[in-house]
Amino acid sequence: MSTHAKRERLLLADLLEAAGPDAPTLCEGWRTRDLAAHVVVRERRPDAAAGTLVPVLKERLDRVQAEFADKPYEELIRLIRTGPPRFSPFTIKQVDEGANVVEFYVHAEDVRRAQPDWSARELDPVFADALWSRLERMARILGRRAPVGLVLRRPNGQTAVAHRGTPVVTASGEPGELMMYLYGRQDVAKVALEGEPEAIERLRETKQLGI
Repeated sequence: MSTHAKRERLLLADLLEAAGPDAPTLCEGWRTRDLAAHVVVRERRPDAAAGTLVPVLKERLDRVQAEFADKPYEELIRLIRTGPPRFSPFTIKQVDEGANVVEFYVHAEDVRRAQPDWSARELDPVFADALWSRLERMARILGRRAPVGLVLRRPNGQTAVAHRGTPVVTASGEPGELMMYLYGRQDVAKVALEGEPEAIERLRETKQLGI
């Protein structure tokens, strides 16, 4: 049975292939080639990928990622589709699901929503629930620097607290849209904000959401 991570992986590869190597993405400063290189390095070069969390390794990460970005684009797409090497922890289903569902979903939307004619993608209920489950666990981390209190609410009424504080703003939307919102893609996330006008404005102006 296909997992959510495997499905999102293949979708991301298809979107990158269709867009070509020089299309824009929502990742500042990255074209599709750079995004593809990022995905490959994250899975195949853990020695460099650690630079996303360890500042002293950031220079190494940038260098290795640039080297991969110079590879033929078709090779990068093939490596994404093929998945991690045999002895990578990402080959374990539970690790793959835990680490890659959100990663691939967000990056697939980074490609889709950077195009002028994009439209919202309707997610099946099971996948939406999977994203919400992860959102509940990650909300406090992603929203920790919000300038006001922030509560997430999906259409069925379920809520999650992303940041404690006052005044409080409630962000309402489908789980996938709330995920994009908390990952710093506020401009393209289909989310409705409720609360005091000044608090909403402060939240709209912030660049501090996400990792």
